[in-house]
Amino acid sequence: MPMPCLPLSGAPGMAGMDTAIALCPARCHTGSYHPRMMTDLTTTLRERLGLADPVPVEFQRGNAEEADGFARERIEYRGLEGDLIPAFLFTPRGRDTLGGVVVFHQHNGEFHFGKSEVAGDVGDTFQAFGPALARRGLAVLAPDSITFEDRRGAVQGVEPDYYDWLQHYNAMSYRLLDGDVLMRKCLDDAQRALSVLLQVSGVHERRVGVAGHSYGGYTALYHAAVDPRCRFACVSGAVCSFETRRREGTGITLFETVPGLARQIDTHDVLSAIGPRPAMVVSGTQDKYSRDADQVVAKVAGDFITEFRVDRGHALDQERFDAIVEWIVDRVSI
Repeated sequence: MPMPCLPLSGAPGMAGMDTAIALCPARCHTGSYHPRMMTDLTTTLRERLGLADPVPVEFQRGNAEEADGFARERIEYRGLEGDLIPAFLFTPRGRDTLGGVVVFHQHNGEFHFGKSEVAGDVGDTFQAFGPALARRGLAVLAPDSITFEDRRGAVQGVEPDYYDWLQHYNAMSYRLLDGDVLMRKCLDDAQRALSVLLQVSGVHERRVGVAGHSYGGYTALYHAAVDPRCRFACVSGAVCSFETRRREGTGITLFETVPGLARQIDTHDVLSAIGPRPAMVVSGTQDKYSRDADQVVAKVAGDFITEFRVDRGHALDQERFDAIVEWIVDRVSI
């Protein structure tokens, strides 16, 4: 028998609401739908998380550094909790700006790498989407996620610290103690990044989207589902059903650790909420984080998803990197 619905009262992560919010599953453990079916996942998830609406964001710009085909500058703005969020902004040189994209960095157990990996300064060459996309005509904003690179409490920069993992764990656990969740914070940060990109770049609102691989892919997936300003979304290495992850013992990101989430929705529901806006799902048959991505996509109605699946593992390679760049460029060139 499914567990009864439990109330969560006075949770600061629920947009300051004092009334009890039922953690009532849309689907019972039997797989059948509960009478309280979701009619609008975007609204339901925003309310479930207590996610505030997007707002204009004040930001500060640093000095621009020119490179081959693009310029890069540091942008800083504040999060909902008053925390400083640093990001790199990449803009095209010698050509018109066609559109824009927020690129969320990966995790890879390397908390000392964030925006600098998207910049190509450190880490995996096939995470350097900032320069590649800027050279093709896009404005790219690459922010540090909370507890990564310059958003670590003890140290900043790109050198590791022994307690990096603990800061990330605490970012989730202390919020849970307060009745809050890390996903709310991360998605609020993501919304602010998109607001900053729109404000600083001046690109048309119909030509902006989000992209990310692995941890960044989860961020892009959920952000696009709850924020209709994301006019396209590329999700790499982050589409897998809860059932398959549970069966194979695949780790769940702390970002997705929301009590009762798997009783309410599954990955195909989140993907469905993006449509009819274009989405790209990149996966590998040997990647445990996207093991059944093809089956998840098959459950989604409509034809808005471009699927790119290879017989390889989780880490990106030249083929997938190039496919992602081309797909994003096509979205802003239409």
